[in-house]
Amino acid sequence: MNPADAAQAMPVAEITMFGLFWQAHFVVKVVMLGLLGSSIWCWSIIIDKTLLFRRTKAEMDAFEEEFWSGRPLEELYRAYNEKPATGLAALFVAAMREWRRSYEGSGRSIRSLGQRIDKVLDVTIQREVERLDSRLLFLASIGSAGPYIGLFGTVFGIMTAFTSIAASKNTSLAVVAPGIAEALFATAIGLFAAIPAVLAYNKLQASVAKAQGRLEGFADEFSAILSRQIDERMALAA
Repeated sequence: MNPADAAQAMPVAEITMFGLFWQAHFVVKVVMLGLLGSSIWCWSIIIDKTLLFRRTKAEMDAFEEEFWSGRPLEELYRAYNEKPATGLAALFVAAMREWRRSYEGSGRSIRSLGQRIDKVLDVTIQREVERLDSRLLFLASIGSAGPYIGLFGTVFGIMTAFTSIAASKNTSLAVVAPGIAEALFATAIGLFAAIPAVLAYNKLQASVAKAQGRLEGFADEFSAILSRQIDERMALAA
C-alpha cells in the first residue's frame, strides 16, 4: 500500500476540546485540570469581590450621609455599636469606643487621647484594607504563572507527540496535528485562566486603593473633630 494511502487510512484523532483533553498525556491532563480549577476559583473571587466592593461603597455612602446629617455622635455610636460595623462605620465605632473609655469613671488620661485615637484609626484602616484585599494575591499569582504552567503542559505534550511520531515513523500531518493541537490546548487554557485574572486584579486593586483613600480621608476628618472636642474639654478643665 502507498504510504500516503496508509496515512489516510489511519484513524484521525477527534479534534474537539473534550477529545484533545481525553487523548492528552497524563501530565498534560493534570496541567489542564489545575488551570481549569484555578480559573473557576479566580472567577469566584472576582464575583465575590465585585459584590463586596459594591456593598462596601453603598454602606460608606449611607454612613457618610448619616454622619454629616448632624445626628449626635453618641446616638450614632449606640446605633452602630450594636451591630458588626465595616468601612467608615468601623472607623467611627473604634474611635468612639476609645473616646468613651478615656472619659469613663474619673475622665483620666485625656492628654494623649488624640494620639491613641489616631493609632486606633490606623489599625482599623489596616484591618479594613486587609479585608478588602484578601485573596487578591491569588489572582495575581494565576495571572503571572498561568501562561507558564500552560506552556509547561504544551512543551511536555509536544515532546510526547514527537516521541510518538518517531516511534510510528509516520510524519503525515494527519498523525502530527492531533498531538500538537492537544499540546497547544494547554497554553490556551493557561491564557484563558490568566487574562481575566490579570484584568480583574488590576481593577480590584484600584477599587481597594480608592476605598483606602476614602477611609483615610474620613479618619483625618473625624480625628480633627475629636481633637477639637478634646481641646475644648481640656480648656474647661484648666
